[in-house]
Amino acid sequence: MIRPVPSRRDAIADDLRHQISTGHFKAGERLPSEAQLATRYTVSTPTLRSALALLQGEGLVEKIHGNGNFVRRPLRRITYFGGLAEPTTSTAFPAQLRVTTRTTTIEAHSHLPALLNVPPRSPLTEVLHIAHEGKTPHSLARIYVPGDLTQTDPPPARPSPEQIAVRVADPRPPLAEVQERLSARLPTQEEAAALRITTSLAVLSLTRVTTDATGRVVEAALLVLPGDRADALFTTRLNTEERTPKA
Repeated sequence: MIRPVPSRRDAIADDLRHQISTGHFKAGERLPSEAQLATRYTVSTPTLRSALALLQGEGLVEKIHGNGNFVRRPLRRITYFGGLAEPTTSTAFPAQLRVTTRTTTIEAHSHLPALLNVPPRSPLTEVLHIAHEGKTPHSLARIYVPGDLTQTDPPPARPSPEQIAVRVADPRPPLAEVQERLSARLPTQEEAAALRITTSLAVLSLTRVTTDATGRVVEAALLVLPGDRADALFTTRLNTEERTPKA
């Protein structure tokens, strides 16, 4: 059986992958410049970049624009826990993750009116959470709350995008339903830039919509979790008492 000869791109990626796995290039270390690597492997710059893109997609190499390509440190995996349960220490970010928060007031546009069931250009509060491990972005979440329901208190110092607490001002009637839609897709250019990942690395995209007893949407959360560092866990608890036969 004749085995196909690997392409130059694959051969370069294999060689760099081996050098990373054997410690020749260590975690956090900057790789030689693309021009230097292209000369070393006697290939064009586009071929060299294509090889690096494979390693970036595997999570081995991180490209920081303006600084070069770096061997990426292993990132901590986080788990998103679905459901309406209150946040606990098991669902919160590990202490090593730093979360930055930015709150702005916007008008409902694009897909947001349909998502929150509000008229176009209605006032919304947008809360953007970005989690970092060291200097590397880890995950991001955008939370939208109708303007008349927004809390006046500042957001918590360490919010947990794995289990987003509803940030509304003591809604009446009480909360009734949380609907979560999970899908795997490729990131947008904006998401890839914010998370410093390639557009070829799949992300977990989770849309979480919370409604009250009247059916009003009181919060919508859009989470983007890179597939190489996140899991999603959904648990269904069955009522065993109703299944127990009576004597």
